[in-house]
Amino acid sequence: MKLGLALRELHRAERSLARDLLAVADRHHVEHEIHHVANDLVLWSADHLSGIADAARRYDLDLDPGLPGRGPGAALRAKLSDLTGRFAAPGLLLLADLRRLHRKAAGVSLDWELVAQGAQAVKDTDLLALTQKCHPQTLRQLTWTNAMLKTLSPQVLAS
Repeated sequence: MKLGLALRELHRAERSLARDLLAVADRHHVEHEIHHVANDLVLWSADHLSGIADAARRYDLDLDPGLPGRGPGAALRAKLSDLTGRFAAPGLLLLADLRRLHRKAAGVSLDWELVAQGAQAVKDTDLLALTQKCHPQTLRQLTWTNAMLKTLSPQVLAS
């Protein structure tokens, strides 16, 4: 059954989004809203990863239910953020990071849609319930990145 492939891709995309949320939170430590909201949003991705891993077992897949680590550069990214403050270059970096997050969240959203359609087709009510719980949270992640891009881009690009 190919639904397992869709679950594997959703898991990969969700882990990638979580890893980038953690990196953005660290890299933009001085931008308090970005830092705190990104750390909060990664908790949804953690919950999603756990749910995907549980669902994947029914399709003979063994997926890691945990979040990816912050990586060895996390402390360095936070320190660099403190040192550079709010200069123009970090503003452009923030826009680039938010664009990347937005694209990744859009991809994760699409993957949730595909998995939901597959769950309906095979009548997997548990998997369908998971998609109905998690997909709206991914849409909220997407909405946040879009709102931040709209809010910050005039300031950054006009300076």
